[in-house]
Amino acid sequence: MLPGNINPRQMKAMMKKLGMQVETIEDVQSIVIKTPKGNWVFGPSEVTEMTMQGVTTYQITGKPHFEETAVEIPAEDIAMVAEQAQVPVEKAKEALVATKGDIAEAIVKLSSP
Repeated sequence: MLPGNINPRQMKAMMKKLGMQVETIEDVQSIVIKTPKGNWVFGPSEVTEMTMQGVTTYQITGKPHFEETAVEIPAEDIAMVAEQAQVPVEKAKEALVATKGDIAEAIVKLSSP
């Protein structure tokens, strides 16, 4: 029973009158929300799709975990850091990964004793 002594059948009828459509998306195995800093990954979740006045909204019920995005470092950046800091390419790449692609910080890190 829902609050206010409204049974589910009455609630469904009221929602239909208001032009609301609510559907559950079945058998959801995972959901990934991608952001520049990483991805929010939901495992098996309940997903409800609600459409009202032409706008569709999705509600996710589940527990997410965050996965950081690996930094992609262009070969030109690695070569520049290696040349500027006068270190091998492998060491320059390690410094760029550690500094999340920040060229200036990688050079300073490699140049400091």
